[in-house]
Amino acid sequence: MFEFEDMLHSEYTELPFKIMYYTIIFMFGIAIGSFLNVVILRLPKGESLIKRSSHCMTCGTKIRAIDLIPVFSWLLLRGKCHSCGEKISPRYPIVESLNGILYLLTFYVLDINVKSITTCLLMSLLIVIAFMDWDTKEISMIIVGILFLLSVPLAVFTDDVELKHRIIGALAVSVPFFIIGELSRPIIKKKFGEDFRAIEQGDTILMFAAGAVLGTQAVIVSTLIGIFAAAIGGTIIKKVTKDSIFPFGPFLAIGIAVGSLWGNDIAQWYLGLLATE
Repeated sequence: MFEFEDMLHSEYTELPFKIMYYTIIFMFGIAIGSFLNVVILRLPKGESLIKRSSHCMTCGTKIRAIDLIPVFSWLLLRGKCHSCGEKISPRYPIVESLNGILYLLTFYVLDINVKSITTCLLMSLLIVIAFMDWDTKEISMIIVGILFLLSVPLAVFTDDVELKHRIIGALAVSVPFFIIGELSRPIIKKKFGEDFRAIEQGDTILMFAAGAVLGTQAVIVSTLIGIFAAAIGGTIIKKVTKDSIFPFGPFLAIGIAVGSLWGNDIAQWYLGLLATE
C-alpha cells in the first residue's frame, strides 16, 4: 500500500518528473507549515485552531487571502502588516520554509512510501514541539501523543523495525531520563532552592514516543545527537543571555529528526567500526 519502489531514486525516472514532484512536495510542506504556525501560537493559549480567522497580532485586522500565501506573502509584504505596518515576525516564514525543506529532504532520502509520509508528519510534529518548548518551556502532551500514534502505521505497514525494538526503543532512553530526572530533583532543590529536574518529564515522555516510532538504534542515535546539540546550543545561550537554564526539547527534536532519516545507518556504521577493531 502506497509503495512505489525507488521511484524517485530510479535511473529511469525522468528529471522533469522529479523536479515537478519535489516542487509539489515543497509547496505542500510550506502550506502545512503555515498551519503549524497557528498551532504553535494558539495551542499554548488554549485557543481554537480553526474557528478564528488569521489576524494581525498588533491591530487585530483580519489577514487578507492574498496575504496568506506561505513564505511568499511575507516576502511581498516585506515582513509588515498590510494594515498597520507593524513588523511581522520572521519566524512565520522560517517555520513554513523549514517544514517544506524537511518534507523535501524526507522524500529525497526515503523515496515514496509509507515511511516517508509518516516521517513527514513526524517532522511537522517535531517543529511544533521545538518551537512551543522554546516559547513556553513546556512540551505539549497532545502533540507527543499524536507523535506516539505514528508508531502504529509504521509497525503495521513497514518492516524495517521489529515490534520488539519499538518497545525496547520506547524504554531505552525514557527510563534513564526518568531516573536522572528523579535523582537530580532533590539535589537541585537543595543546592539552588528551585524545584525542577535536570531532565524534565516532558522530555522523558517525548523520548518514549520517539523510541516507539524509531526503534532502539535510531532513538539512541537521536538522543546522542540531541545531547550534543544541546551542549553546543546551551553554551551559546549561556554566553548570550547569561542564563544556564534552557529548554531541552528543541535539541531533542533536532536529534529525532536526524535519527528518523539516518539513525539506523549511523548506528550500523558505528557498529561496523567496532567490529573491525
